[in-house]
Amino acid sequence: MQVHFILQEKGTKEVKTAGDATGFRRVPEIVFPWHSQVVGGDGSVVRRVKRDWVIPPINVPENSRGQFPEELVRIRSDRDNNRLLRYSVTGPGADQPPTGIYIISPISGQLSVTKPLDREHIANFHLRAHAVDLNGNQVENPIDIVINVIDMNDNRPEFTHTVFNGSVPEGSKPGSFVMTVTSIDKDDPKTANGMLRYKILSQNPESPSSNMFTINNKTGDIISVAAGLDREVLPQYTLIIQATDMEGNPTYGLSNTATAMIRITDVNDNPPEFTTDMFFGDVKENRVNVIVSNLTVTDKDQPHTSAWNAAYRIISGDPTGRFSIPTDPTSNEGLLTVVKPIDYELSRSFMLTVVTENEVQLARGIHLPRQSTSTVSVRVVDVNESPEFSPDPKSIKLEEGLPASSLLTTFTAQDPDRYMRQTVRYTKLFDPANWLEIDNLNGRISTRAVLDRESPYVKNNLYNVTFMASDNGNPPASGTGTLQIYLLDINDNAPHVFPPEVEMCERPEPNGINITASDPDLIPNAGPFAFELANRPLDTRRNWTLMRLNGQYGRSQLRLRIGFLESGIYTVPVIITDSGNLPMSNTSYLRVKVCQCDQHGDCVDMERIIAAGLGTGAIIAILICIIVMLVMVLMFVMWMKRRDKERQAKQLLIDPEDDVRDNILKYDEEGGGEEDQDYDLSQLQQPDALEAECVKVGIRRLDERPMHHDHQYPVRSAAPHPGDIGDFIHEGLKAADNDPAAPPYDSLLVFDYEGSGSAAGSLSSLHSSSSCGDQEYDYLGDWGPRFHRLADLYGGGSDD
Repeated sequence: MQVHFILQEKGTKEVKTAGDATGFRRVPEIVFPWHSQVVGGDGSVVRRVKRDWVIPPINVPENSRGQFPEELVRIRSDRDNNRLLRYSVTGPGADQPPTGIYIISPISGQLSVTKPLDREHIANFHLRAHAVDLNGNQVENPIDIVINVIDMNDNRPEFTHTVFNGSVPEGSKPGSFVMTVTSIDKDDPKTANGMLRYKILSQNPESPSSNMFTINNKTGDIISVAAGLDREVLPQYTLIIQATDMEGNPTYGLSNTATAMIRITDVNDNPPEFTTDMFFGDVKENRVNVIVSNLTVTDKDQPHTSAWNAAYRIISGDPTGRFSIPTDPTSNEGLLTVVKPIDYELSRSFMLTVVTENEVQLARGIHLPRQSTSTVSVRVVDVNESPEFSPDPKSIKLEEGLPASSLLTTFTAQDPDRYMRQTVRYTKLFDPANWLEIDNLNGRISTRAVLDRESPYVKNNLYNVTFMASDNGNPPASGTGTLQIYLLDINDNAPHVFPPEVEMCERPEPNGINITASDPDLIPNAGPFAFELANRPLDTRRNWTLMRLNGQYGRSQLRLRIGFLESGIYTVPVIITDSGNLPMSNTSYLRVKVCQCDQHGDCVDMERIIAAGLGTGAIIAILICIIVMLVMVLMFVMWMKRRDKERQAKQLLIDPEDDVRDNILKYDEEGGGEEDQDYDLSQLQQPDALEAECVKVGIRRLDERPMHHDHQYPVRSAAPHPGDIGDFIHEGLKAADNDPAAPPYDSLLVFDYEGSGSAAGSLSSLHSSSSCGDQEYDYLGDWGPRFHRLADLYGGGSDD
């Protein structure tokens, strides 16, 4: 590669040689490596390529204020002498983002920058130059061009925090590390533009010295340089820190400031001190967990820290440990508290010596006493105390059966208030069986009922009664005591057979039933027991026998004397005698259920029902009664159904609206009879004389207002004799049911034919017309409310 410099006058295109007069600037030229051909000894052509040169990077200062585009370098190929070439550059900043920063003249190869550069944004660019002919064919290998952006001091130092917080214990020695401040400069740290230096501009407050701290100008470490840090005097310092680039040059460097807050932490350099040498307090006797006095202290250390929290101890005046002093966490006061009861009659006052100190040791180098001492005077106040029974509980032993009004013992209480003259009265507080009573003056206890050890109120032979003793103080006080009576057993209960009920098969096995006895008394007033069958009734000894079991005292075996016993319930009287000093006998009745058994010897279910108290005859009688009741119920149901059928048949002949059986009209005048009346019976006696349409079964009367179209039913011939009106109706109903033209809904059928002939003779008063023509029935409306329905049906009235 050949590098040439072309001198170009400002504003002209004239090329000058290097080193010409002032007013021209040098622009470096980059030439592509050249190629040559050499003929070899054998006549072949060998292509030689010039070795590539390492192209030094091009340096461009950032923030340039020159005219743009600003020429940087010219790229040329040796082959542009005999042909026309085109030049181009590629890479970030040219044809890749950020595009357009660098441009090249395709003809002259002049590379230029179009705008100011920012090193903090992009520090260098890597471009590649290309040379092609007019057809786009590559004529040179691409060459790499590196453009470095030269840093300028255009950025101030920036602290990482506006305010830095640090701490150092009070009393720290000079040279103690406090904190580190940090600042960053965006300029090149390898140049003076990015090299920072720190210093302290001010300190507030300036006490006890204006230079209590110093800072390492390169690292930013702050350390103490003077003694006298005291949190109780000055708890905090404020420093203004400055950072300057250009290695701290105040003329050319750029600066910035930040604040450093230094907190002086507390150490235990002040012990607690009592506010007074003497404290006082009062407490009532027998009171516990009450505060007698508040012990106050002062401590200059930081509140609510281990260097401030105080602890209290009693070093004298409380040999029995009746007091303690916990610390109030809020106020740091000592709370003198009673933890054990104090008896005024034994101790009327206390004089306590207490000390206080911090929870942690004092810091090294503190030459002060670590604890403070004070005295507490405590006065005990006398109160009315309850009388006390002694001993409590009191135990005595007695035989049960003691008669009423017997003196048992004296149970008294003592009043602990020796300096008060008071009387004590006694009362009974709890006596579940109400067996005892106490004299309210002297405490003598006597019985008011017989004591019974077997009572349910006696547990494990002990009977407990609670008494109360009350004084006449102001206010009165009372105490309770318990009397425990241990009752000794006597033979006062007769034995009873156990179990009271047993089961046995009709044909028992050779083995019998084992029985024993129960006795509420204790041994020796209970077992072993003697068993014997009673003489009455006579069949007892005939059917049963008792045998004593070998080696088992107080047990016996009941057996049958006969081989078979009918199922049922039998009561066997057994005489049982206990073993008391004065033995007691009792006739106890054993209930034996004899039943049929299965192959395992267990009673079957039916026989268990019999064993429950019913014999075979009773069960048969119950079954017969049940059958009779079922038959009676069945007969009653059948009778009710027959009665309903008869009632329905009668309702077919009577319209419910026309039924006047509940309205009987009585007329005193009967008239002269029907013999002298001229009735036309032809309408009833000769139905065959009527018109053909009038004898159709189910035909409607022509004077009746029809509800729908008439239906045609089969024509029935005239009846030769009166016949049964019920049969007539049933035949008509059967004909209507079989009519294929009948409507699919219920319809009203009107039957006019009443039979031929009449035994009543002439009914001329009715004078029915011989035809089915229209009749006038309007006069029915004048006969009263009972005939309104007929007037509506036959007189042309409107339907309801």
